[in-house]
Amino acid sequence: MKYLVVLVLLFGGANLFAKEGHLKETSFSEVKPLIGKGKVMFLEVGSDICIPCQKMGKLLYQVKQKHPKYQIYFVNVRKGREATEQLKVMMIPTQIIFDTNGDELYRHIGLLSQEEVDGLFKKYKF
Repeated sequence: MKYLVVLVLLFGGANLFAKEGHLKETSFSEVKPLIGKGKVMFLEVGSDICIPCQKMGKLLYQVKQKHPKYQIYFVNVRKGREATEQLKVMMIPTQIIFDTNGDELYRHIGLLSQEEVDGLFKKYKF
C-alpha cells in the first residue's frame, strides 16, 4: 500500500509540475468551431508525454503570455484521436496555421525555434 501511495504521488506530482509553464490543453471539439471565425489561429498538435511537444508547449506558453489575444491552442492527440484524422496529422509535434477563413496557411512537423515562431506570428499577422 505504501508503494502505491508513493507511485501515485511521484507520477501524479510529476504531471502537475510538467503542466506548469506549458500551453493549456484544449480539446479538438472546442477548437474546431473556432477555426475560420475571423482570426488567424496557431494550432499545436502533440502529446503531453512527447519531449519535443513539451518544448513547443513551453515556447508557445511564453508567446501566449506576451500576446494573450493571439489564438494559440494545444490539442493533445492522446486525449482526442479524432484530431489526427481530421487534421491529417502524421507525426507530432505538428504546427498548423489557419487564416481568418479557416484555410490552412502553414504546416510544420517537429520543433520550431523561437526565431521561427516569432517570424510566423509576424508573417501571418496575428
